[in-house]
Amino acid sequence: MNDYTLAIHTDPAELDAPAWDALLARQAQPTPFMRHAYLAALQQSGSATEASGWAPLWLGLSRGGELVGATIAFLKSHSYGEYVFDWAWADAYQRHGLDYYPKLLTAVPFTPVPGSRLLAADAPARKALLAALRQLAEAQQLSSAHLLFLDADEQAAARAAGWMLRSGVQFHWENRSGPDGPFADFAEFLASLQREKRKKIQQERRRVAEAGVSFRTLEGEQITEADWDFFYRCYQQTYAEHHSTPYLTRDFFRRMATTMSSHWLLFIAEREGQPIAASLLAIDRASRSAWGRYWGAVVHVPQLHFEACYYQPLQWCIAQGFARFEGGAQGEHKMARGLLPVATASAHWLAHPQFSAAVEDFLARETEGMGAYMDELRERDPFKAPRPVAPE
Repeated sequence: MNDYTLAIHTDPAELDAPAWDALLARQAQPTPFMRHAYLAALQQSGSATEASGWAPLWLGLSRGGELVGATIAFLKSHSYGEYVFDWAWADAYQRHGLDYYPKLLTAVPFTPVPGSRLLAADAPARKALLAALRQLAEAQQLSSAHLLFLDADEQAAARAAGWMLRSGVQFHWENRSGPDGPFADFAEFLASLQREKRKKIQQERRRVAEAGVSFRTLEGEQITEADWDFFYRCYQQTYAEHHSTPYLTRDFFRRMATTMSSHWLLFIAEREGQPIAASLLAIDRASRSAWGRYWGAVVHVPQLHFEACYYQPLQWCIAQGFARFEGGAQGEHKMARGLLPVATASAHWLAHPQFSAAVEDFLARETEGMGAYMDELRERDPFKAPRPVAPE
């Protein structure tokens, strides 16, 4: 750290937003969710703040007066909104009379999207950022530090620095590649699936169409404030049905419409001219990637969730020549709809030596189990087996 100057801010305006985004663009796996505007909106809208258990710390690492490293960390007073579950670790601390919270977390709040988290100009700067996070946790006498949904470069750096890695699984769709090129349309994608999978999707789509439901697709500035209002009503309804409170405020989406409008795609389901459901995707045309984010309905229609959250998005992605669609956390049911298992990773450092050793042992066994689970999932591939190539 001798060559670097570390600054820690609580106000995102104190960090140079263009410099932050320029670092993000240089990473192996940039996503819109690590843009300065996205993270600042979470804080400024009251969605991720100390009051909600997410006290933000903006880290800037300079070398020779130039910003060469940046990330965001949160002092967390709970483990909600993370999607990498450490409740058992917190419970073990509590049973031994120790405080697990607050802990230090580097992640995008409420967003289980794999991607770059340590925005570094080079490998030494990435190593220095990791060291800074650990030193910050030690200086504040925190139980632990965590980095969630890391890219491959960050996983390697964390392992080399002695952090413990943890595996997870998500389900992502990838467009066809190789000599046949991408899928021409949704029908060609369907034709690539096994017969029973294809038939089930066709039946589900038919039920929605026969219920009189149609869709409007709106991108970027096409999404009006009234559309955002209806979407947010649906978003709130989803949480209400689960007896929970939405993580994100209406002001967050208002800020997104202003500062990052080009990264949003909205599907509105209508029946008899009235909106009844909405599904929101984040998109990035530069990387040809889309991420399923939020959905809700004010009227129940059987199979509408699958149509709004999978089939409409996949149909749009294929038509637009997108390379991938990530369906979010968990959900084996996504495999039947053409989304395949993908490994994810997080990194963890625990201050207490005995608990660190116990967690390391647990993670070794969990990783072995996760490997077996991934093998089992791959055996359930929903696509047709490729035809054998005839010998010449």
